[in-house]
Amino acid sequence: MSGTESTVPAASFGATPIMRLLPSLIIWSLLLSVPFWMPLVGGYTALASRVLIFGLAAMGLNLLLGFTGGLSFGHAAYFGLGAYGTGLMLKFVSGSTPLAIVVGVLVGGMAATVFGLLTIRRRGIYFAMITIAVGQMFYFIAVRWNSLTGGEDGLTGFSRTNIGFGQAVLNLHHTITFYYFTLFFFAIGCAVVWRVLHSPLGHTFVAVRENQRRLRFLGLSVGFYIWIAFALSGTVAALAGTLYALLNNFTSPQDLNWLLSGDFVIICVLGGMRTFWGPPLGATIYVVVQDYLSSITVNWMAFIGALFVVVVLFFPFGLLGLLQRRSSQ
Repeated sequence: MSGTESTVPAASFGATPIMRLLPSLIIWSLLLSVPFWMPLVGGYTALASRVLIFGLAAMGLNLLLGFTGGLSFGHAAYFGLGAYGTGLMLKFVSGSTPLAIVVGVLVGGMAATVFGLLTIRRRGIYFAMITIAVGQMFYFIAVRWNSLTGGEDGLTGFSRTNIGFGQAVLNLHHTITFYYFTLFFFAIGCAVVWRVLHSPLGHTFVAVRENQRRLRFLGLSVGFYIWIAFALSGTVAALAGTLYALLNNFTSPQDLNWLLSGDFVIICVLGGMRTFWGPPLGATIYVVVQDYLSSITVNWMAFIGALFVVVVLFFPFGLLGLLQRRSSQ
């Protein structure tokens, strides 16, 4: 997979195929070896799983935000619906972890598809405001529906279960095993997003971002493509939400709140909105800084805010976007 800006080729024209693949090979090598080197730098495997989950959610949002140009502050709704769908399935219906993931993805993805039709009727700030309104609707449903969701206390009483393969059993209660389980679905999400972005549909998304008026003159339905991007984006976020519920064996209305949507936007901006690997990079910075600072001060959000301001002022294309622009000069 190639993590490059959507408006340029995968690498410079003179680069060899090996050089184009080298960054991705390094990234996947690091991800596959996380349980071995993470303790050496003072981290722990569950933190790496959280980075992957937030990176996947932000990658889904980036499909809409960075590549299609639609600012959403409501994607936590689909993330949280995926989490609640998984938790409710495990608690009330079936103890099958794969089935719970499928149900969570379907719940969040279908919600994004349905409410995307409502959202695409507006542009700009009105688009963003509708996404907030829809997201908060699901948030208040989760808060008020105590008998099903647990209300403000959150949904408890479920946990991820092992997966059997004949005589073999995948022990998901082991943190390292669950990390590779999360990495597997992270890879699936990456493959889907990469394939979309490198298809005619993905190029159309970029065209929507760059010049909607020209597309209308060409006879294309801009709203239709924004809706497709919204639906795909929400579905990827829902997949991340299912994994988050399994990681914590818990989910709460905070997983639906617009504040979490803001976190996803911050992650995209930090890493680079118009790059493939930008959101995972932003998630790494955000989650690691949050984990470290929250252990030493209750005002850790002030440091995140300061970091965000610095990036916006001095690195408007994000950290990875800056590196790619310099390497292409």
